[in-house]
Amino acid sequence: MTFDAVVAADVLVVGSGISGLSAALAAGPARVVVATKAELVSGSTPWAQGGIAAPIGPDDTPARHAADTLAVGGGHNDPVAVDVLTSEAAQAVGALVASGTRFDPGAGGRPELAREAGHSLRRVLHADGDGTGAEIARALAETARRAEHITVLEWVFAADLVVSGGRVVGATLRSSGGDRLVVAAPAVVLATGGIGRVYANTTNPPEVTGDGLAMAHRVGAGVSDLEFVQFHPTALAGGGDPMPLLTEALRGEGAVLLDGTGRRFMREEHPDAELAPRDVVARAIWRRVVAGERVVLDARAAVGDAFPDRFPTVFAACGEHGIDPRREAIPVAPAAHYHMGGVATDLLGRSTVPGLWAVGEAARTGVHGANRLASNSLLEGAVFGARAGKSAAGAGLPVPTAAELREAGDPGREPDAPADAVELLREVMWTGAGVVRTRGGLRAALDELERIDDKIHPAPSEARSMVEAARLVAAAALARPESRGAHYREDRGR
Repeated sequence: MTFDAVVAADVLVVGSGISGLSAALAAGPARVVVATKAELVSGSTPWAQGGIAAPIGPDDTPARHAADTLAVGGGHNDPVAVDVLTSEAAQAVGALVASGTRFDPGAGGRPELAREAGHSLRRVLHADGDGTGAEIARALAETARRAEHITVLEWVFAADLVVSGGRVVGATLRSSGGDRLVVAAPAVVLATGGIGRVYANTTNPPEVTGDGLAMAHRVGAGVSDLEFVQFHPTALAGGGDPMPLLTEALRGEGAVLLDGTGRRFMREEHPDAELAPRDVVARAIWRRVVAGERVVLDARAAVGDAFPDRFPTVFAACGEHGIDPRREAIPVAPAAHYHMGGVATDLLGRSTVPGLWAVGEAARTGVHGANRLASNSLLEGAVFGARAGKSAAGAGLPVPTAAELREAGDPGREPDAPADAVELLREVMWTGAGVVRTRGGLRAALDELERIDDKIHPAPSEARSMVEAARLVAAAALARPESRGAHYREDRGR
């Protein structure tokens, strides 16, 4: 077919969060095109509050960080991948600093370290209090715009991968203005983020619709661990969509959870109380919420008047909902937050399809196992993003030919998706494949998703990505009868 534009690159990176921009920067001096469906600073990275974990403290080691990661991961992590993550953490943080990231300073000019759930000590670097992701995104975006080897395409939707002779040779894109583009590249890196928007209750921004997972699955790439969806225990329960995140660092500083009677209940749920792994805390809150109780996070004593300076993002979100967290407790509920599963990759980000890499939340590297340790997400994006970028640039794959590009499909115009079908999909996933799951609930969800699928246009779109990702997640959850980490089967497979 005829495209409005054909762009050639050595590496195409789809997505512009920490993993995508880390890959793009590391791929130099190869010619890189970064394609993002919103502006350059978008997606989940600028929304990340807590920070980035790294074993740089005086009493910390990569081995200790790895042990905490494995403990939280429910015995499902890849130990080799975890060792890579923690041993290269300090280097990744150094690269972020070199890119201009300004972490909050502590004693002696070293970065201040916070503690979050699952960590045995303080090892979480943060910026602007709870604005870590926004600061990292700013610095990486500015560096990428200055890099001579990077071309940025904003407001373009990656419709599909181009496959010829069993390998990926580029992708077709659709601009917000209706232009149809193809990027010809022997190496494509998917850095499209997670699947949070398939759930009615989520902390993820609207653009996180599972596009990379859907695209990769359509071309036959291996996927893994799709049932492991992390539900953050403390999202602000004020009717927002997305629900404002209340960073785990609040509990790290001593904030406590109270039930409907004002009683602190987490001490009876886990020895680490509010600093128990996220899945434990999320289920404890969920049980009370579905029973009709109002659960609140009380940070008045722990943070108090320091709120505007230490947690400005949370303070602002509370203010928008008429809450002053210095004077009152904050109503909370769990929300879909992070996908541990994704496109199966090796330690260099390579998928099972030649020419295709995946990084960040779109990938399943094995570092998170069944449940992600807090603040390891930004770290994974930085470490494995850089690895994938170098690998993709150095793969030595042949440049796509004109004949190969004729395999490209028409990205077309954005097909209309019935709003009620999308909203129903999100409710079905929350009810049937949410915090607590059963065989019957998952079967009912899959049946309903099949009916919803018939209402969604088959052409690539966000709605198409959502229904494909939702079906994959629900099917994987049904196939695992045990409870492990964030995947909890109340019926234990009955």
